[in-house]
Amino acid sequence: MNAQKILSQLMKQASKHTSSSSSAGKKSGFDVSSLVGSGALGMLIGSKRGRSMAGKGLKYGALAGLGALAWKAWQAHQSSGDTASTEREGQPLEQLGDNEQERRSRVILKAMIAAARADGHIDAEERAALTEQIDALGADDELHAWVEQQMSAPLDADALAQDVDSPQAAREVYLASVAIIDEQNAMERAWLDQLRTALSLDDAVCQTLEREARAD
Repeated sequence: MNAQKILSQLMKQASKHTSSSSSAGKKSGFDVSSLVGSGALGMLIGSKRGRSMAGKGLKYGALAGLGALAWKAWQAHQSSGDTASTEREGQPLEQLGDNEQERRSRVILKAMIAAARADGHIDAEERAALTEQIDALGADDELHAWVEQQMSAPLDADALAQDVDSPQAAREVYLASVAIIDEQNAMERAWLDQLRTALSLDDAVCQTLEREARAD
């Protein structure tokens, strides 16, 4: 599979959008036209069923700096000099080797798709469109089949948490989910709360991750 390639392209697009918004003196926010092919992330958070795009919450900066932001949030709540604790945390996504990055990317993409589905409003047409957009980013047959499976699988925060191999990975999964959901949507907020519990994340760290995601 090449989940790493797909996530990397999405992160790069997020970074470009954040930079262009900053240089233009604008707050970063949702802009469908700036997305890759107008589509992959747009399909995750937009809807052809009439939901308001403006209400959706994609925070580009959070996605662009996923590993670093998740690590920073953890460090903000640690005592200085705790080397043993640092070693137990796992490495940020950007520092992993290729095989480890591929595994982590797959889990993060799985979390993003689950977050997009949390309000129950993605229909068969939207699933097909999202798959098409991901294919356009370079998905191979195996990843294509995997995405299809994720779009149909029951939402299960505990099952998702079982794929997470370290506290750092848990924070990245949570932050990626925060970047997708609309916090004003009760169903999406409930999913995020379920995920936090399943990942055994500290409430204070989660609050910091959410603040980081909302930051310009």
